[in-house]
Amino acid sequence: MNTEPPPRRLRIDPVRQIIVICTRLIGDVLLTTPLIAAAHRRWPDARIDVLGFEGTLGMLEGNPMIDRLIAVPAGSGWLQSLPLIVQLWRRYDLALIAQYSDRAHLYGLIAGRVRSGLVSPGKVYSWWKRLLLQHRVVFEAEHSHAALEKFGLLAPWAEPPERVDVIPPPPAPLPEDVQARLRERCVVLHVPSRVAYKRWPLRHQRTLVQGLIDDDWQVVLTGGPSADDREQSAELARSVSSPQVLDVSGRLDFRQLVQLLQGAALYVGPDTSVTHLAAAVGLPVIATYGPIDPRLWGPWPQGHPPMQPYRASGYAQRIGRIVLLQGDQACVPCSLAGCERHEGSRSDCLETMSGERVLAEARLVLAGGERAAPTMARTIPIIAASRSGNRSGDGTRGNG
Repeated sequence: MNTEPPPRRLRIDPVRQIIVICTRLIGDVLLTTPLIAAAHRRWPDARIDVLGFEGTLGMLEGNPMIDRLIAVPAGSGWLQSLPLIVQLWRRYDLALIAQYSDRAHLYGLIAGRVRSGLVSPGKVYSWWKRLLLQHRVVFEAEHSHAALEKFGLLAPWAEPPERVDVIPPPPAPLPEDVQARLRERCVVLHVPSRVAYKRWPLRHQRTLVQGLIDDDWQVVLTGGPSADDREQSAELARSVSSPQVLDVSGRLDFRQLVQLLQGAALYVGPDTSVTHLAAAVGLPVIATYGPIDPRLWGPWPQGHPPMQPYRASGYAQRIGRIVLLQGDQACVPCSLAGCERHEGSRSDCLETMSGERVLAEARLVLAGGERAAPTMARTIPIIAASRSGNRSGDGTRGNG
């Protein structure tokens, strides 16, 4: 438990320019939108810019609260970044550092006159980050859902909201051929995941797809633009071989995905950015989770109060319109890279999550059962952030 003192009030007057720094993956970027909205509410006339890695900021395109998206090439050295450093140098009244990584904190030091940042709890890794912050938020596993922990960054200036919403990008029209083939009775299935240990096996997905087809649903397969993503979706489509399967993997940007999701009856997918996007759109979601702890990365239920919605494990957790499925193994969630501890590893908790089980949940949702009484986790208040004066160490979450 975080035993450090509550945040003191820090005066910043005036606040005209804010930078939010999120140098991580696409899903992490989407989950900064509640923080961005809270900063906009507190300082409605301030300019808000967001800095992130190139290729990750698409989830924020069209967001009316954001003035500028600043893309940093992933892996670029400081010499390559020198023109950007000059451009950012102490330009902002407040830097909100929404990642734990070294790079994020160094960009915060460069850009912001006042800095509020996330740090992990051990002493070894973040002592220097703490010295550079006027305000810090310390990671706690039970409290720190990725959509919640970032509110602590604003604790010296604003109270958390009564409800938390993740903000998707505005929709954009679908390609004409995709729009022409869409049916009203449509279920979206996101096939791949970036790493193998998060993937629900294709043989189980095939069972789900065939069952939905038998129930006269069209199944739309989504995935990213990489060759691996497209091949996984194509393999699933070939194995079912039905005109009721529409494979759009790699063809839609995030705004077009929003358009697709808004017209769907159900979304099924693994722990991936599109699952977070589907939850933000507000349609019913079935999320197939393996070794990852949903207290940190479960899809956020729109409108939920600023409290932890999930338990670490629960086989089937029903929160609002989200059904989060997990394995029944005692080790779930291990929060490791699968059973073999590498990106290409299998995860037994996903290997044993049968297609029949997920199909039964899908049929319940499609019949209107998604409004069944939710299995709620303990409601844990949002984390209390701490001052930078008491430096008590750091761990390894998000080092990079």
